[in-house]
Amino acid sequence: MLQIGCHLSSVKGFEHMGEEALSIGANTFQFFTRNPRGGKAKDIDPEDVKRFLELADEHHFAKLVAHAPYTLNPCSATEKVRDFALFAMEDDMKRMEYVPGNYYNFHPGSHVGQGVEKGIELICELLNKIIRPEQSTIILLETMSGKGSEVGGRFEELRAIIDGVEQKDKIGVCMDTCHVSDAGYDIVSDLDGVLEEFDNIVGLERLHALHINDSLNPPGSHKDRHAKIGEGTIGLEAIANVIRHPKLQGLPCILETPNELPGYAREIETLRAEYEK
Repeated sequence: MLQIGCHLSSVKGFEHMGEEALSIGANTFQFFTRNPRGGKAKDIDPEDVKRFLELADEHHFAKLVAHAPYTLNPCSATEKVRDFALFAMEDDMKRMEYVPGNYYNFHPGSHVGQGVEKGIELICELLNKIIRPEQSTIILLETMSGKGSEVGGRFEELRAIIDGVEQKDKIGVCMDTCHVSDAGYDIVSDLDGVLEEFDNIVGLERLHALHINDSLNPPGSHKDRHAKIGEGTIGLEAIANVIRHPKLQGLPCILETPNELPGYAREIETLRAEYEK
């Protein structure tokens, strides 16, 4: 079965997100752990979480993907910015235990002129501070488009971060179709080759989730602009090949296309139909 959902607002709590997911034909979803542009985190209601977990169990939800705020930059040249990333991610790890056994995705960050090696060093330093052996959450490094001084636009950079993390069983990768295409990986005409390269460098066993997005930009543009499925340079056929690929089965597929709920419902319906072909 295709495990597919989209990014949902967490403002009204977990139960509401679960109900919204079901209303659009989804069996998983992604949510921000806190304000995506700031640091405030909404208080968690244990009763709301309990009702959601019952709902998720009843409807056989796949693993959820929590997303760290965009303002996080673990490898910033500014100590204050790095301190916020440490505070927010450490707090998020505690909050994620309300919904145990799920994923926490984050953008590795931008080294802002310090160089990739220094950026990776700072990212590993932060991860080694926040990861605890007892946590049930797996932290996912998102594949990036490589714009500016972003870290994570190359598979080798993701591998270097994983190599520097002490608790390797708590770290993995989320592959974004828009980002990898914008980074220069040819998922349209050589998906098998891209996955083989990923496997050789990172290991497919570390790939735990997919962000399913079309791209407004040509491959290798390093720009990161998402498009609706079938309306970008990747196209519906290539996206369908991703979700149907035998090596990617069982991974939660999260849509982050520029849509509201009705648009997500249509994309989910379309992709389910393509998956069954």
